[in-house]
Amino acid sequence: MMISREELRDSARKGLGSDGLMPPADQSWERLVEMGWFAMAVPEDHGGLGLGPEALAAVHIELGRALVPGPAIAQMLAIDVLCSVPDFAARDELLGAAIGGQRLGLSLALHQAGTLTCVPDADQASQMLVLGPDRIALADIASASQNATWDETRRLFDVEIAGQTVIANGADAHDAYIRALSRLLLALSADAVGGADAVLDMSIEYLKTRRQFDRPLALFQALKHRVADMKIAVVAAEALLWSRTGDAVSLHDLAALKALATTSFCRVAEEAVQLHGGIGLTVEHPCHRFLKRAYLNAALGGDADHWNGFAGRVALGQQKSN
Repeated sequence: MMISREELRDSARKGLGSDGLMPPADQSWERLVEMGWFAMAVPEDHGGLGLGPEALAAVHIELGRALVPGPAIAQMLAIDVLCSVPDFAARDELLGAAIGGQRLGLSLALHQAGTLTCVPDADQASQMLVLGPDRIALADIASASQNATWDETRRLFDVEIAGQTVIANGADAHDAYIRALSRLLLALSADAVGGADAVLDMSIEYLKTRRQFDRPLALFQALKHRVADMKIAVVAAEALLWSRTGDAVSLHDLAALKALATTSFCRVAEEAVQLHGGIGLTVEHPCHRFLKRAYLNAALGGDADHWNGFAGRVALGQQKSN
């Protein structure tokens, strides 16, 4: 039976609702495993649900709304890569363990030698997939050193790898690499849409209850206009997201989505801090958590400048769209 995106979002919101905003990392990870989300996009012949990009986007929106910590995006990408590359020894065992919650690191690296950077939660994984445009390898993690990040919901590491086993070369590796990069852009975009929507709702509720000159702030015309602009930004990003969840969407189109969704999240989060006034600048209030997640989402997977440059080269015929 096909599950609609509304049903998935409702299920995800109910499942995460009891954990609150930015729940403990181990608790949220167990929740993801219990709800079977790591098997969601796995083909049915590999024991999964066989759902597509639209289902992934629906779940990532809710993960962004709740600021769920941890490497859920990387884990889902690693599982997808294992399903898309040619069969290799121990693939089924590794796939089953990853679906069951055993962490598997992942890096999309143009250069696969030396130190690999920005690997999520690498200290909790013993192996990782190293993806390049023409080569994919399964590697052992020799050491992992954490980088300080502004966003407390994401832990990123510099990793030194030991032995590598190549599991895909040539066209097979290229296809899997582009697919993984595309899914990364989609996931970050959905996370940004969810985060922007949540912090906008939070701002509206605050303006309804906070009073100035014996009137709710929500009645001030200037603030209404600012909130309307925020709402337009969120709705536009979400509309573009749902239009880019097909199976044959180009990397070029997903790059445009990522640039719009993440910059909109940054803008909405910045406005939310200002609309909350002094309390919005405090550590105790959650506004800063959304702002920090917004800026990391904007940087991960290539920022807007990177993808705008990519779009320009595609338009000029200097680069392929995939």
